[in-house]
Amino acid sequence: MPDSGVLPAVSTAGTGGARPALRQRWVSPLLRRILLVNALPLALLVAALLYLDQYQNGLLEAEVQALREQARIYAGALGESAVREQSPENPTLQPDLARPLLRRLTEPTPNAQARLYAPDGQLIADSRVREGAGDAVVTEPLPPAAVRSRTLGTIGAVYDKLMSLLPHKGQGPFVEVSPNAAGIDWQPNVKEELRMTGANLGREMPPYIRRTQEDRLLVTVAEPVVRNRNTVGIVLLTREAREVDDSLLTVRMSILGLFALALVLTVALSWYLSLTIARPILRLAGAAHEMREGRGRSGTVPLTLLRRTDEVGELAHALTESAAALWGRMDATERFAADVAHEIKNPLSSIRSAIETLRRIDNPNQQRRLLAIISEDVIRLDRLITDISDASRVDAELSRTKTEPLDVGLLLATLAEIHDATRGDTEPVIILDAPAAPLFVQAVEGYLVQVLRNLIGNARSFSPANGRILLQARETGAIVEISVSDEGPGIPNGKLEHVFDRFYSERPAGEQFGQHSGLGLSISRQIIEALKGRIAAENRMDDAGHVVGARFVVRLPRA
Repeated sequence: MPDSGVLPAVSTAGTGGARPALRQRWVSPLLRRILLVNALPLALLVAALLYLDQYQNGLLEAEVQALREQARIYAGALGESAVREQSPENPTLQPDLARPLLRRLTEPTPNAQARLYAPDGQLIADSRVREGAGDAVVTEPLPPAAVRSRTLGTIGAVYDKLMSLLPHKGQGPFVEVSPNAAGIDWQPNVKEELRMTGANLGREMPPYIRRTQEDRLLVTVAEPVVRNRNTVGIVLLTREAREVDDSLLTVRMSILGLFALALVLTVALSWYLSLTIARPILRLAGAAHEMREGRGRSGTVPLTLLRRTDEVGELAHALTESAAALWGRMDATERFAADVAHEIKNPLSSIRSAIETLRRIDNPNQQRRLLAIISEDVIRLDRLITDISDASRVDAELSRTKTEPLDVGLLLATLAEIHDATRGDTEPVIILDAPAAPLFVQAVEGYLVQVLRNLIGNARSFSPANGRILLQARETGAIVEISVSDEGPGIPNGKLEHVFDRFYSERPAGEQFGQHSGLGLSISRQIIEALKGRIAAENRMDDAGHVVGARFVVRLPRA
């Protein structure tokens, strides 16, 4: 269903006025583009269909052929019945015989006019000229064309004007004539036609097609009157081709009617597309503006758009998920800032207290002890600030760094060798359990090494003297599992997830306070999740169900 809700204007106050407020438009730019894309091919198709030169030429050719057959009948009848032979080589037309015969021949065709010319070009007979009372001569013009309506006449005139601007191939029976000679009484040069016919016996004279100022389409054909292979005259038969104009007008009106119907459907479909695409996108843009202004933590995207199952619905869900992720990151930033302030405040309070105490005592031993506390707190602050800086830039750096295939077995072997080279007498031993074949994951080498070293460092801290740390790597389907196991006291119940929280610190007994900031495992989780993986903590159990150590498992997609 189209989403046709009205979107209120969204202000940009507080943002510098970089963009104007969004407003609902009845004719949006996208709707105009949709209309253009849909209507332009339709208009081009209609223009091509209205370009009816070939169809018009076919009709005119048929008209010319019919008129030529009629003219040949007239010429044959006149050659047989209106010619007197003084000698076989000198036949001549007889006007007294030709006039009544020509009138009788043309009586069945009231919209035609036939003229008979002598070889010298003199007019002998005209079917439209009759003798009246006495010596009077009566001329009957061709019947006028049927009166068209003003609308049809206007459409035809506009169409003819447009068609005159288009190029024509010049094929078909058209003959160029001067506009001044295109009147209803115009006739071709009979002497020239007879000369050409005499020079090329059997040559078919071309037709003459013209349109008068009264918008009458006239077709004229010329046929010689032959007797004993001698041309004794020429018959010019002219007829108004009303059927051609009527057929063309019918076809054009049909095409224009279909075009009007198709145009209405195109506009309706374009409007429908606008309702289903353009306006929902505008509403999503408004929702994005509201999110930018901080006025919509949830429910900003309309439910009608979220219920859609098409691409707009996917865009609405993507916008909602992006907004949720953005708000989540903002909340995490706020919590991180609060945690940082709290963690920094502790050593600063300790330093301030030590300084105030230092001012009031004169005992050198107590002064040295207070100075040692201040030094330790400064070192703790430096370590804390360094870890906070690392944690704050992990996501940004990973988003700019390109991952590459890394051999996990080779990385673990290298870390094990480094540990063995620097291991003290009572420090735990690292045991490597990795396949001999390469086992690749898609990661960033420096950050993955940072995670593994952090996990190994934690295992060293909690392992007993001369204990064992097990490094394992294995492939499980499309996932590569890397685990670091120790033989320490394990993780307290209910703390398996909290160990990854920021500034959470659960250190072994006897370790000097302040050596760790509590950000190591939190940064490790940031790195692994940025690499599309997972990290989890669990306790190792013996057969009796007692905790015998901790295990951290890293799962990354196989490259």
